[in-house]
Amino acid sequence: MIQIDDVVVSLDVLREKFLCDLSACKGECCIEGDAGAPVEPDEVEKLEAALPAIWDDLSPEARAVIDRQGVVYTDCEGDLVTSIVNDKDCVFTCYDDRGCCCCALEKAFRAGRTRFYKPVSCHLYPVRVSRYGSYRAVNYHRWDVCKAAVLLGCKENVPVYKFLREPLIRKFGEAWYRELELAAEELKRQGML
Repeated sequence: MIQIDDVVVSLDVLREKFLCDLSACKGECCIEGDAGAPVEPDEVEKLEAALPAIWDDLSPEARAVIDRQGVVYTDCEGDLVTSIVNDKDCVFTCYDDRGCCCCALEKAFRAGRTRFYKPVSCHLYPVRVSRYGSYRAVNYHRWDVCKAAVLLGCKENVPVYKFLREPLIRKFGEAWYRELELAAEELKRQGML
């Protein structure tokens, strides 16, 4: 592990390889699991504000869930997460003409219809950020639905932290990410990566 400011980073984030392969997985990470994606409290208002821009992209079932319980709920572990449809799909999912699951929020952002990209936990996947007292921990999360991303990451030699450059900067800032890169370079120089 390395520490930058109040953030402890698992070495797996530096050594493991990952590169999303949407053509292989079809966006399964948005439709599998037993709960929605983690949401930070300050993101709830942003999710609600984005609804008019994405409403027509959502399924009728997703709209009904949002009407009934809102964009988020508290899961069995006490975490705030995106609402889900039929105990599975995130309410913000939509599908493209190839049958790939996409994020309606990201789609609207890229089209210039909203200023909110998507929850930072989604943007950061496959890492999860946890809080332990005054420290935050950044850990690599392994999930079978991402096997194709691991294979492609190995083939292209893309470490997790490089794949996640943009969302890590979004979460922790440019200066923090530069420190992470320097730490990775030093660990490589020492033969630890």
